[in-house]
Amino acid sequence: MTDDLVFYTNPMSRGRIVRWMLEEVGRPYRTELLDYATSMKAPEYRAVNPMGKVPALRHGDTVVTEAAAICAYLADAFPEAELAPPPGDRRRGPYYRWMFFAAGPVEAAVTNKALGVEVPEDRRRMTGYGCFEDVLSALEVAVAAGPYVTGDRFTAADVYFGSSLGWAMQFGLIERRPTFMRYWERIAGRPAAVRAREIDDALVPHPS
Repeated sequence: MTDDLVFYTNPMSRGRIVRWMLEEVGRPYRTELLDYATSMKAPEYRAVNPMGKVPALRHGDTVVTEAAAICAYLADAFPEAELAPPPGDRRRGPYYRWMFFAAGPVEAAVTNKALGVEVPEDRRRMTGYGCFEDVLSALEVAVAAGPYVTGDRFTAADVYFGSSLGWAMQFGLIERRPTFMRYWERIAGRPAAVRAREIDDALVPHPS
C-alpha cells in the first residue's frame, strides 16, 4: 500500500539521495514535501525528526533519519531488490565501509572545504578524515576496485557514496578526476537515478 512508506523531503536537500534509493527499491511510497522555513521546523515534523531536517522515512511504525541510514535500512527491508550483499557475503565489508566512509569522513571533509575550514596539520588526529588529500586517495581506492564499490554489483552503497561524490564534483569541492567521472557516469545513468532526478527537478520551485 502506498502509505506503507512515507518519505519526508525537500527537492533541494539530501532527500535526493533517498529518492534515488526508493526508486531503486521499486516499492510504492508517499512523498511529504517540507519547506525549510516553516513545515520542516514545525512541531508535527519535529515529532518525526527532532533535528527538523530532511530526509526522513516512515515505514509502518518505524522512523529512520539520516540519508545513509535510510539507504541501509531500505536495502535490508526489501532484500528482493538485491541492493545489499546478503549476511555472510564477503562484499558486506566493503559495502558498509564505503557507505559510511562517505557519510563520515567525506561529508566532514567536503563540508569543511565548502566552509573554508582547513584543519591545522598538528590537529589532524582530532578529525575523522585526517586531511582532504587522504580522503581523495581513499576515494580513488574505492572506485578503482571494480565497476562498483563492492566489486561487480551495484548496491545501496553506490547510491550514497556515488551521490556524495557526484554532488561534490558538481560544486567543485572534489576535482573531476577521470576515475571519479567514469564511476559517476556509470551509476548516474541508471533508470532509477534518472527517474529520481526528474521527479525532484520537477518539484524545485521556480520564480514566477
